[in-house]
Amino acid sequence: MTISEVREDEVEAPLLDPEINENNSRPRRIALFVEPSPFSYVSGYKNRFQNFIKYLREMGDEVMVVTTHEGVPQEFYGAKLIGSRRYIPRYTFSWLVKPMWLVIKFLHRAADLTLVPSVAIGKDLEAARVTAANKIRIWKKGVDSESFHPRFRSSEMRWRLSNGEPDKPLIVHVGRLGVEKSLDFLKRVMDRLPEARIAFIGDGPYREELEKMFTGMPAVFTGMLLGEELSQAYASGDVFVMPSESETLGLVVLEAMSSGIPVVGVRAGGIPDIIPEDQDGKIGYLFNPGDLDDCLSKLEPLLYNQELRETMGQAARQEMEKYDWRAATRTIRNEQYNAAIWFWRKKRAQLLRPIQWLAKRIFPSAEVNYS
Repeated sequence: MTISEVREDEVEAPLLDPEINENNSRPRRIALFVEPSPFSYVSGYKNRFQNFIKYLREMGDEVMVVTTHEGVPQEFYGAKLIGSRRYIPRYTFSWLVKPMWLVIKFLHRAADLTLVPSVAIGKDLEAARVTAANKIRIWKKGVDSESFHPRFRSSEMRWRLSNGEPDKPLIVHVGRLGVEKSLDFLKRVMDRLPEARIAFIGDGPYREELEKMFTGMPAVFTGMLLGEELSQAYASGDVFVMPSESETLGLVVLEAMSSGIPVVGVRAGGIPDIIPEDQDGKIGYLFNPGDLDDCLSKLEPLLYNQELRETMGQAARQEMEKYDWRAATRTIRNEQYNAAIWFWRKKRAQLLRPIQWLAKRIFPSAEVNYS
């Protein structure tokens, strides 16, 4: 059976192409269209795209990035950057949602392969019939396990995050402070944990309202932290809590686990990809969305049982040592890109088949007499 005779839903694309492989690969010309900007917009995927670009350039590829930020620098690790106007915010003009699905379908059906950051998003695209299920692949997550490491635990930083009460249980949350992150859920958590302290590391449009919400409570808002200060903030907490149900990448969860602190995360979005069900209770805990009692049943034992906290933190750290940005980029470049090429060749063969059939009839091959 030739490639052109294989139905898309009957076979998976091969991972490797003998003409293009890791050991002898041609430089690629790659265009990335990214929104929001990974150069100005503070979000969880900033590190993902910046590391992706960095390692593509290290592998010798020519990279161009078009993103929705008019003030981007001209280049990043040698990649050419082009800024454009920002898209319509996700909160505005809800009546555009259905028409936009039509646009999304058009774009993805024209693509040879679609990469998604989580299984949950892949299932959404499949349910909406955006593209064939076998044309969807998971973009492997990565974490800088050297920058986010338990060795950065700092008594000075813990004093700062706990507002001078380092002996109290300390919850940390890192990320953009946006209304879509369900951070008001943490207010309900803290109402039930009068002895605990909480530190919010990050900034965003919801910060002012969140600070008012936590007035008179043992909460610290540090604003944006970068570099070693951010590494210290992760490693100096007791437990990292992630209530956001819209977290597609969950990079802050990876960074917390890499820092050796256990995570209590919502069973939604991309978090179950990081803490799968068979690892729930081993490398972290999952709780049902919006279920305060379920969250507290996982959180309280970790806050008040040092041995349990250290055991889970060590297991989380060991799991994160398997992740690497270079490996994630290599998978896209040398496996998933090859799958896209395979689908493209298959599509091309299907398009050419009628032309070949017609050509054979217009220009029949001369018969050869072997007698």
